[in-house]
Amino acid sequence: MDARSLAALAVNPGCGRRALLDGAGVDKAKVAARLGAPAVAGQSQFAIVRGHAFEARVKGDGGGALLRLAHAELDPTAPAPVADAVRVPVLAPDGGPGARVARTALALREAARARGSWTLLDHPMLVLDVAGTPAFLEPDAVVVHPDGRWSVVEIKSFPMVDGAAEPAKVGAAARQAAVYVLALEEVAEQLAPAPEVGHHVLLVCPKDFSNLPTAAAVDVRKQRSVTRRQLARLTRVEDLARHLPAGATFDVEQPGGALDAAVAAVPAAYAPECLSACELAFHCRSRARAADAVTALGRSLRGELGGLRTVAEVLAAAEGRRGDPADPTVAALRRAAALRTEALAGAGAAAC
Repeated sequence: MDARSLAALAVNPGCGRRALLDGAGVDKAKVAARLGAPAVAGQSQFAIVRGHAFEARVKGDGGGALLRLAHAELDPTAPAPVADAVRVPVLAPDGGPGARVARTALALREAARARGSWTLLDHPMLVLDVAGTPAFLEPDAVVVHPDGRWSVVEIKSFPMVDGAAEPAKVGAAARQAAVYVLALEEVAEQLAPAPEVGHHVLLVCPKDFSNLPTAAAVDVRKQRSVTRRQLARLTRVEDLARHLPAGATFDVEQPGGALDAAVAAVPAAYAPECLSACELAFHCRSRARAADAVTALGRSLRGELGGLRTVAEVLAAAEGRRGDPADPTVAALRRAAALRTEALAGAGAAAC
């Protein structure tokens, strides 16, 4: 799991299918393609290359430009970063995840104790326990302020025009950064005294339509609280796997029927929001529609329909063929159906 998948999982914590497949490291895009519902979500190769090029530019002078943005947006009252005094520890990028996590924790401890100067950690490695499974996370950067505070840096290639970026993209970046903040807090809790982890992250984007970096401080307290609560509700991977049929596997080389049966054995919680966040969304949507499930219409509508699980049940309640008239949901549906009939009758009369 990475921060992007955890943020998506936190949005839909009731989906055991995504939790199990992500926890097992299954390539959901390949599974979806094998099941005949290939994913169209995800970044294009061009966007990935452009993002890497922009990040390299932001960090190209040893992190000086990035720290100047952090100083201006996150901590303007602190001493300005001086090139000769900036600390950029080596984080052993070639080591395994465990070694990189340990080296990052050591660098953070040293930076927190050596107050008075700015420290930039380039691609540190953090770990977060998610339903009993360790998730290794790699933020773009972490800045340690002169007062010892830690802040997450998120670098994105979408533009910030006139100081503002597209809200949907900022929201996705904030949810991803909130996962990093939670992981940083776990490191901080191991120190005495525990350093403060900033709840404002630095979002760095291209300025207007150029390749010059600009930045804004984004408050992720709400996203952090929601993500923490949702991740705590996840069912452990072992518990999900316990309900699989004996010998079940998600190997895409097996016959399609066997793979379909294995996927179907894990409960899903499809919602239209999955289309922008999960590679299996089109497969799950087709199954939800085939089952006539109201979940295909959205979680908010599903919550308002109470015990009515299928579209057929909803229509039957609206038409007076089932349900208790004293039930507020049934009464609202029948009132809506009556209003619709009245409106259509009026429109027909006006046309005549």
